[in-house]
Amino acid sequence: MNTISTAELRVHGLSHAFARDEVLSGIHFRVLAGEVVALVGPSGCGKTTLLHLAAGLLTVQEGQVDNGFASTAFMFQQPRLLPWKTALDNVALGLKAAGIPRAERHFRARALALRLGLAHRDLDKFPHQLSGGMQSRVALARALVLAPELLLLDEPFSALDVGLKEELYRLLLDHQAERGMGVLMITHDLMEAVRLSDAILVMAPEPGRIVCRFELDRPAARRDDAWVYRHTAELLQTPDVRMSFALPPVVVAVEAEIEEPAQGQDAGRKGGPAGPARGEPLSGLRLVSPASGLVAVQGGKRCGA
Repeated sequence: MNTISTAELRVHGLSHAFARDEVLSGIHFRVLAGEVVALVGPSGCGKTTLLHLAAGLLTVQEGQVDNGFASTAFMFQQPRLLPWKTALDNVALGLKAAGIPRAERHFRARALALRLGLAHRDLDKFPHQLSGGMQSRVALARALVLAPELLLLDEPFSALDVGLKEELYRLLLDHQAERGMGVLMITHDLMEAVRLSDAILVMAPEPGRIVCRFELDRPAARRDDAWVYRHTAELLQTPDVRMSFALPPVVVAVEAEIEEPAQGQDAGRKGGPAGPARGEPLSGLRLVSPASGLVAVQGGKRCGA
């Protein structure tokens, strides 16, 4: 049984610009051990820049990024495998950089790669001999073999077909639950965020900023397709989400009133067939308000308020 870690990634008052182009403004959030937090927003809203700042790949200009995790791994949007190395050596690359002896790093790399669905014969191939899905598995294994406490994901599944996505989602969630990793992922895919995350931060562009936060009340391992589809659709009805993605306002269809017997009215009072009152929280998506400027996983602006 894993010991619960108290480590966290804390981002406070973060702003960033490239020359005169303000990319991020007033970003606050934190990621705790064992939690998956998704940053969702349209292309160009600064998601990747924010992730690079969290990873220490860019210099912080304003605000603070405090990473209390002992180890961090990064999985990029593209696999970025070294073409002159075999799949096995690519998986073991971080272990080699850490000074792990060849026999041990190959043993650990092979064991994890096999768990992620790669065959022994695949590990002897070079990247150009692997399909896109296999390359993604190698890239995921390269990140996970380091046993990071924090995993940063930059839309690594965006180019994959739906079947392979679902398989890698399951493998990632199994590993995350087993090790209690913190995960910060960015995506423009709302359904992916609903599928994987414990909390969703919605970003808007020009400049990039967090406009609202959702918490999901069901563990990721227990979310079936129907649950994911329903809550993705509900998420899309939220005004702040529609504004972020430049979607038109929701048009509410006006249906002719149908007289119902008293029995239907009673069912509504009991919470039966009648839907939730306007303004009530979306089912399964908890919208929370901040108690202070620091937005934790348990806090955030009420979306659509």
